[in-house]
Amino acid sequence: MALTLTVSDEVKALAPGFTHLTVEAYGLVNGPSTDDSSALLDDAARRLAERLGGRAPHEDPHMAAWREIYTAFGAKPSRTRNSAEALAKRALAEGGLPRINALVDAYNAISVAHLIPVGGEDLDRIAGGMRLVRATGDEPFVTVSAGEERTEHPDAGEVVWRDDEGVTCRRWNWRQGPRTRLTEESVNAVFLLEALGPMTSGELEAAGAELAESLEKLSPGARITVHAPRRAVPSA
Repeated sequence: MALTLTVSDEVKALAPGFTHLTVEAYGLVNGPSTDDSSALLDDAARRLAERLGGRAPHEDPHMAAWREIYTAFGAKPSRTRNSAEALAKRALAEGGLPRINALVDAYNAISVAHLIPVGGEDLDRIAGGMRLVRATGDEPFVTVSAGEERTEHPDAGEVVWRDDEGVTCRRWNWRQGPRTRLTEESVNAVFLLEALGPMTSGELEAAGAELAESLEKLSPGARITVHAPRRAVPSA
């Protein structure tokens, strides 16, 4: 059964130019980072440097748009960067991008190469559908700090991804919770690519197609479906 994914009217009103694309994959084979997944990250860092041409990541028009949206719902974008900007900064810094596991490496590479927030969720750990909403402030967000599990709550009005159990990602695409993240045991996953106004549907589709191609190479035989971009149009 395909994952149900919805965007609330409050979020649509906040960001009418928001568009998202999902890639669903079943029968994946994950494991520690490989030479192939590491090469994807190295190539992504090279492409990012060419794209920016000496500029800082936040000077890219797409990253600037995300900063405006973060400010609109009360976040401080210089302190809590969207996932793509945070990865881009690491890609350009000494030491480069971290190697996590093969699947995470693959979607992080797409995020950096295309400067687009990309998330990966374990479909077997999602409770019900996923919803992008503005938080009430009461929703649980289970995270790990200093090796111990603890429960936080988002700020009221904060944009979050959530399922039936609670928040899966805070501040839109800033921090993912450990409950649904992709581990070396994950076999079924959904990848979410998120774009704002400066990024065209064609550019979003190209990023999704490249991710699907990488997944097919890393997990031959996996069943992969790229869903067409969906724009968050406010209700009349």
